[in-house]
Amino acid sequence: MKTHLNLDSLGTILDGTSPYPKDLLGLHEIDDQQAWAVRGYFPGVQQAWVIDQRNGAALPMRRLHPSGLYEGVLPRLDPQRPNYRFKLSGASGNVTEQVDPYSVEFSLSDFDRYLFGSGNHWRLYEKLGAHLRCVDGQDGVNFAVWAPNAQSVQVVGDFNHWDGRAQAMHKQSPSGVWELFVPGIGVGMKYKFRVRSLEGRIIDKADPFAFYSELPPRTASIVHSFSHPCPYPWQDSKWLEERAENRILQKPISIYEVHLGSWKKCQEGNHGWLNYRELAHQLVQYCKQMSFTHLELMPVSEHPFTGSWGYQTTGYFSVTSRYGTPEDFMYFVDYCHQNSIGVIIDWVPAHFPKDALGLYRFDGTALYEHEDPRQGEHPDWGTMVFNYGRHEVRNFLISNALFWFDKFHIDGLRVDAVASMLYLDYSRKEGEWIPNSLGGRENLDAIHFLREFNRQSHAEYPGIVTIAEESTAWPGVSHPVEVGGLGFSMKWDMGWMNDTLRYMRRDPIFRKHHHNDLTFSLIYAYSENFQLPLSHDEVVHGKGSLIGQMPGDLWQKFANLRLLFSYMWTHPGKKMLFMGGELAQWHEWNHDAQLQWELLQWETHAGVQRLLADLNRLLVSEKPLHQFDFSGDGFEWIDCQNAHDSVLGYLRKSHNPSGAEHLLVCCNFTPVVRPYRMGVPHVGTYREIFNSDAPIYGGSGIGNHGLIHSDAHQPYHGQAASLELTIPPLGAVILKPIATDQSNA
Repeated sequence: MKTHLNLDSLGTILDGTSPYPKDLLGLHEIDDQQAWAVRGYFPGVQQAWVIDQRNGAALPMRRLHPSGLYEGVLPRLDPQRPNYRFKLSGASGNVTEQVDPYSVEFSLSDFDRYLFGSGNHWRLYEKLGAHLRCVDGQDGVNFAVWAPNAQSVQVVGDFNHWDGRAQAMHKQSPSGVWELFVPGIGVGMKYKFRVRSLEGRIIDKADPFAFYSELPPRTASIVHSFSHPCPYPWQDSKWLEERAENRILQKPISIYEVHLGSWKKCQEGNHGWLNYRELAHQLVQYCKQMSFTHLELMPVSEHPFTGSWGYQTTGYFSVTSRYGTPEDFMYFVDYCHQNSIGVIIDWVPAHFPKDALGLYRFDGTALYEHEDPRQGEHPDWGTMVFNYGRHEVRNFLISNALFWFDKFHIDGLRVDAVASMLYLDYSRKEGEWIPNSLGGRENLDAIHFLREFNRQSHAEYPGIVTIAEESTAWPGVSHPVEVGGLGFSMKWDMGWMNDTLRYMRRDPIFRKHHHNDLTFSLIYAYSENFQLPLSHDEVVHGKGSLIGQMPGDLWQKFANLRLLFSYMWTHPGKKMLFMGGELAQWHEWNHDAQLQWELLQWETHAGVQRLLADLNRLLVSEKPLHQFDFSGDGFEWIDCQNAHDSVLGYLRKSHNPSGAEHLLVCCNFTPVVRPYRMGVPHVGTYREIFNSDAPIYGGSGIGNHGLIHSDAHQPYHGQAASLELTIPPLGAVILKPIATDQSNA
């Protein structure tokens, strides 16, 4: 009998360069068809047997090479392939049994590989990566990774002392997916993929589909299962059912943006970071106190450099271990939902870092990125741009988005840096970019990706929101894909943010010359579903805190900040505020330090916090402030032309079965008291329900005490009636009709 060992194949097994170890290892017919050859590679093993499961016989294996290549022979007793195991004796005398990894069928089916290759495998995270698997009664882990241009790939980890010679993965051509079942290991094992490029360069890569990772600066992936030892006991079914049925864009949305590592610190180790479970209870309590409807978390996917705030991601499927385990984060989301608070996370499909452990040149080539730096490297951040034209790359990203909705019940994704994805010449000079196939500067592949991402997300998880941080005038960002839009639920109104902050930074004496900065946003307000953001970007990189950006003396700074928030919360659009703004924090945000909670001992700071809480409560309770944020039916100018006095007057409106409702909002952007006549649509009685200058907010108490009656005999501002009120200095008031006679309108 002869087993026909190919010396070249033998050499590639021994030196770790074989892409097809199954061609030599595992079970093979012997040429006379009367027996089977069983081969295994066991470095460090002193003796090996093959156990025939048909009769229990333990047959000694012959050592073919001193490095640990063994061969055993099983007689052919019937036409079926024999069932067998290996029995191995190590140098210490320990004896173990295991199934043959190279006799195990691949986990990925032909259909899986077809879907992946065509970019349509939306549950790819259930196949690639590390997954618990039981084969012939033995538990283990099935590893699969996409690296089509690698010369070889090995699994290395704690279980093999980071020596992957015995765990060479087998390449499935033409998909480029490598797979191997490793018996006898389970949850908690640290591992990486040892990738050898075609040029022979070897580098250890973290698993792109890992569900859990070591605490940075360590970089290994960790085997994790969402069902072992048992699935997380979610208790948010009521929330998810209502989410799918709610028309979220007509609901009040007030988002509190949070960096989990610096919202609050603890006194103990681990950089003072709180656990997800601790954060859940403290943040939920605070959001309920402040009446925020949603939390938005800066990226919680794994990232090696804390100073990137999570925006340079290496573990797209791995919730960061800084604050706990995946189950801890599930608890966080679940607890928020049980307390009627939605959870949105920042998602970064625009770029990824060059860290050697990550996606960068994953198999030795530009796999996830472009080879040409004019397409593949981001000039602003020194990161790599995804190659959206590659089916497998789009599939990786879209399946990642669906993963967060599926496994963590996330309510929305805020997509970072969308503008950088849409334009091929973003931050590039002439000659530094490559036009598209039509000769234009639009990234057609990125457009296709974003549309498909939104289409699949909204189809599979009704009621979730997708939010675009898009800073240009790209049309239709929040329009449905079916009518040519990108399909996002909402878009950040960066124009409103820039215009408003620029206006508020000016000394009030000069504001009359820049009145259009306040009114311009209403010209385009309904071209998109806009969200008004005062995000972390506005309080970093030398910009200072929000209170620090306000002009004037101490009194004026606080009054201006209260006015800014009042104007924002009554302006059409959903609201988002970065943590610390509600405290009137003096320090620019520092990710290594907690917020300045100690400032709340001062009435001025506590007053701003109370003002935000009351604005949120009004947003929720008063339908005119949220029902028609994206429609002209919800807004009407009363007085937008008084630049000299820097005064604005407008209505926020809603519809109920019983009829229309409205609120009158009046803002005074100068530090003088304004007795003012303002037109209103109906004769009746109005009550002041909010005043940013109220003493409880740290103000001077100037306002409208008691009731105000509108006068039909003095129509004004094109309205049927008018009323006289007092607008406080650097203040805003909201008046609500409590009795009207619409017959006189």
